[in-house]
Amino acid sequence: MKKIQLIQQIKEQGLVAVLRADSSDEVVKMAEEAIAGGIKIIEITMTVPNALQAIKHLTARYSSDPQSKMPFAVIGSGTVLDAPTARACILAGSQYIVAPSLNTETVKMCNLYRVPILPGVMTITEIQQALELGADIVKLFPGNLYDPSIIKTIKGPLPQANILPSGGVNVQNLGDWIRAGAFAVSIGSDLTMEAVASGDMSRVREQAKRYVEAYHQAIGTQKGY
Repeated sequence: MKKIQLIQQIKEQGLVAVLRADSSDEVVKMAEEAIAGGIKIIEITMTVPNALQAIKHLTARYSSDPQSKMPFAVIGSGTVLDAPTARACILAGSQYIVAPSLNTETVKMCNLYRVPILPGVMTITEIQQALELGADIVKLFPGNLYDPSIIKTIKGPLPQANILPSGGVNVQNLGDWIRAGAFAVSIGSDLTMEAVASGDMSRVREQAKRYVEAYHQAIGTQKGY
């Protein structure tokens, strides 16, 4: 049941912050600011030095249960290239796993632990293979190679696919992806670029607020509000 609840939370929140940094301390600060700004689904990439340390810290501070007395956030791992890394992330507390490509053994490992896995895909063949392996959400990556209309095209033969674009999503085009039928969207460097350049991590919070506002506007338009 927890796996289903986590997938539903990703859907309801709609925004995934993909965080890369030069240290675990820096990525923790980024995550805290993103969460304060309203983005509650956090992906710590395994390219961050001592990423598992950051994941342990964040999962100890935040609860994936919105009813908990602890602050709410769902902490996951990204750029997971193989099954051993996926297992290490899960044991460190990661509540979902994201991969840049479709690796069969990684998907199997996550299924074994009943942890949501979002493999990266680019083609109909890869999406079908991911569904056959049991992936509940597929990451369309790199998303900047596509127009949002690709989602409707994919859902022609595969209406059951839950598609999350990653790469190239920004405040301006976020609404286009949501209205096109994206399950949720991943936000990368656009969220943290100004903060990293200036050294002022509060800019992550400010940018997160812009994304949350744009997302709610898109949802409102989609529902006809």
